Amino acid sequence: MTPAARLSAAIECLDDVLAGENAERVLTNWARGHRFAGSKDRAAIRDHVFDALRCKRSYGWLGGAGEVRPSGRQLMIGALRAQGADPDTLFCDDRFAPRPLTDEERTAPPALDAAPRGVRLDCPDWLLPLYDETLGADAEAALALLRQRSDVFLRVNIRKSTLSYALELLADDGIEAVPHPLSETALKVTRGARAVARSQAYLTGVVELQDAGSQAIIDGLPLEDGMAVLDYCAGGGGKSLAMGARAALNLTAHDVDPARMQDIAPRASRAGITVQTARKADLAAAYDLVLCDVPCSGSGAFSRSPQGKWALTQARLDRLVALQAEILAEVAPRVCPGGVLAYATCSLFEMENAAQVAGFLARHAAFEPIRQRQISPLEGGDGFYFATLRRLN
Repeated sequence: MTPAARLSAAIECLDDVLAGENAERVLTNWARGHRFAGSKDRAAIRDHVFDALRCKRSYGWLGGAGEVRPSGRQLMIGALRAQGADPDTLFCDDRFAPRPLTDEERTAPPALDAAPRGVRLDCPDWLLPLYDETLGADAEAALALLRQRSDVFLRVNIRKSTLSYALELLADDGIEAVPHPLSETALKVTRGARAVARSQAYLTGVVELQDAGSQAIIDGLPLEDGMAVLDYCAGGGGKSLAMGARAALNLTAHDVDPARMQDIAPRASRAGITVQTARKADLAAAYDLVLCDVPCSGSGAFSRSPQGKWALTQARLDRLVALQAEILAEVAPRVCPGGVLAYATCSLFEMENAAQVAGFLARHAAFEPIRQRQISPLEGGDGFYFATLRRLN
């Protein structure tokens, strides 16, 4: 496919996404219906779509939509202008290219510097105060990072390997990476990211895909050999595997939707770690450590899931905050005396983080705080928060 044809495909996909369809599903369906498109074509179209979703307001502004909801075409015009390219070079009469620009579309929009703050930062206006509350003077720098593609991070499985050996194994498959300061197990991929899932390092369980900030959460947990540990909102089990690599644990994973845990068994087998999955009725009465990586706004990871940024509403956020409180109250009795309750989100909002933990402590006198940490995107990974609380004897 030519660059112009890829742009046409991205416009088609974006129009479906802007109409409310899931971006991943739209891209998958497009690929199934256009089997002539090669892997490089599909990757380029995907990049166009997700870059446009991360920068929907600024690209729309540059594409002539102003503050009105843009079309896929306007987003791609804006994307080219943001890159300093002339849209006329790809919006042309070539076969499969988007139709040429109209005179109105050729009219230069106001400079992005003149746009409202939320447009410049690609953030819904109502979320700006929530970022300001947590990050203060760093809010704009953090939001600027959230409108860029996320780095690819790997966690070295220290049960199987050292960082130096993992780097050598990755290099054998043309993948370059460097250690990252957020975690002693973290590697940032600098070249060959798309080859990771086919590499020997990945297939043999030496490395696993996991954001550096997520790894830093596990670094902050007081894990010791022999502990009974429950990963209560386990999902795909990334944090379960990271915990199991750090200590010989009696490790149980639970999720309200068991289907989300279907990949845990093969991932654990590859990593050389035992993780038992269990429904709520089969959980033990008490654990030495319970980790709750709760459902949240995802506001620290909008660069990875940009569609969520625009779909989030105040009502949805209020429901998430209430659900987080319910989960904490539900698991508190499962922490044994002297044990630890760990709470984590990939959010940068105070109401989901420190305020949520403060409310729990006010309602549960049997717990005391040990530590808490807000991880900012300015530290190099996604934004996360975690707190550890001890149940008194």
